[in-house]
Amino acid sequence: MSSPLKCDSIVGSVCVVTGGGSGIGLEVAAQLGAHGARVVCILGRREGVLQQAVQSLSASGSASASNGTTYMYEICDVRNYKSCVSVVQSVVSKHGNITVLINSAAGNFLSPAHLLSPKGFRTVVEIDLLGTFNMSHACFKSLANRASPRHSTIVNISATLHLPATYWQVHASAAKAGIDSLTRSLALEWGKYGINVNSVAPGPIENTAGMTKLSPTGGMDKEGIDKMVKEHIPVGRMGKKIDIAYFVVFLCGVGGEFISGANLVCDGGNMLYKKPMVPDDVVAEVSRKIEKASRL
Repeated sequence: MSSPLKCDSIVGSVCVVTGGGSGIGLEVAAQLGAHGARVVCILGRREGVLQQAVQSLSASGSASASNGTTYMYEICDVRNYKSCVSVVQSVVSKHGNITVLINSAAGNFLSPAHLLSPKGFRTVVEIDLLGTFNMSHACFKSLANRASPRHSTIVNISATLHLPATYWQVHASAAKAGIDSLTRSLALEWGKYGINVNSVAPGPIENTAGMTKLSPTGGMDKEGIDKMVKEHIPVGRMGKKIDIAYFVVFLCGVGGEFISGANLVCDGGNMLYKKPMVPDDVVAEVSRKIEKASRL
């Protein structure tokens, strides 16, 4: 895809992406590099996954490598604050102050609320919500450094699960609702330090763990799943990881300077969907009859 954004929109930025080894986080890392980031550090717990991701991002000829971006990884468990602090210190010592933080690390699984153990609930909340706070707090001093000519940015990857509710997702819904609240609070408090804080809520995104692991469709094949999902998305297609990545890059660049404290939904209208009571042609026919009767 040809980017709709200027390819130097975040030139010189030092970026950290939690959960950057796969899925949406990996695509965000790629697009940060493709749009001028000087350094992109991806974080995760599985070193093999991170190594493979950095190799693909740094591959000769890849769009994300064309600007000479330095890609690196650090092993980090965002649930552990000391781990977060250690990673931030490492990045700052090697490359200077962090200017962009993307909190994309997440955990999830399906479970009816009455069968969900307190441990399972806590695990998801710790990865999603506590992890977002831990990394944001650990990065604060670096993000607040005024040496950079542009605003610093935190973008938290949220969800639409809690807007208004989703079956079998009470743990993730609570965590994502907390992330949206945290986003607003940090935007309020940290704006004076030159830090913009926003959250992005993806809808159904193809080729992600959210669709392969969390779609309760039994033995339905991919074609059947796609058909089912598309029928509930007004724009007529599932989202792509790059849709979310472009949105994130926009918020990190000049275009996002006056946006802070927002939860920006990117779901193709999925959250608005409701099945019409009658077909369009029936509505039109009834309307014509009513109009005709009113003129008599």
